[in-house]
Amino acid sequence: MNKILIVDDEPSIVKMLQLVLQKEGFQHIYTAGTCQEALDTISRFGADIVLLDVMLPDGSGFEVCPKIRKLGNPHILFLTAKASDLDILTGFAMGADDYITKPFNPLEIAARIKARLRRFDEMGSLKGDAAASPLAIAAASRKIFRFGRFQLDEAAGELLVDSMPVSCPAQVFQLLLYFCKNPGIVFSKGQLYEAVWGIDGIGDDNTVMVHIRRIREKIEYDPSMPTHLLTVRGLGYKLAKEPLRI
Repeated sequence: MNKILIVDDEPSIVKMLQLVLQKEGFQHIYTAGTCQEALDTISRFGADIVLLDVMLPDGSGFEVCPKIRKLGNPHILFLTAKASDLDILTGFAMGADDYITKPFNPLEIAARIKARLRRFDEMGSLKGDAAASPLAIAAASRKIFRFGRFQLDEAAGELLVDSMPVSCPAQVFQLLLYFCKNPGIVFSKGQLYEAVWGIDGIGDDNTVMVHIRRIREKIEYDPSMPTHLLTVRGLGYKLAKEPLRI
């Protein structure tokens, strides 16, 4: 039972999203028109996906996003008319997993939600397989990727930098994990979005770029001069098998 919460104070947008999502097979859809209603609804019913507007009558979606995180770990997708680079960067900094600007195609929203839920199901299936087999658990516990000053423990969901644990939001962790599993390979923004967010050809370039920046802020000595996660001009990004010496 996947629960979706739509947080928007424009009735026409809420109604449109409800109708499209219901036609796409989603049945457990909740709505809220204010920050407080959103928090109350999540506290009462929970949520797997939150579609969150930025401009709300009693506050900002940016402000309520970290409060939602304290109540659980839903996939938070901002839906907003605020489309400047600063707004997008702020949204991701406050804990968003994805960001779509208005006007938008509601079918794209449905596609992104389905892709995210497929990722949830895949992760749950992998955990179930590991739980069923002690040998699988032991193998998973050894799945640690080491690159220079950082290491990523896939089974524990943990990032260590200079041997110290560093907090890492789920989507940032998944992107870094994908690079760790494919070191030295150059990926375009579209390939990364398809691999990590699960949708081919729909992703916003800003989503990938911001998450690349967030990774660099965690693993690099100087994010403006990366030695681990490199930009390959005109092609995309790659994780260096060995960090560059500069």
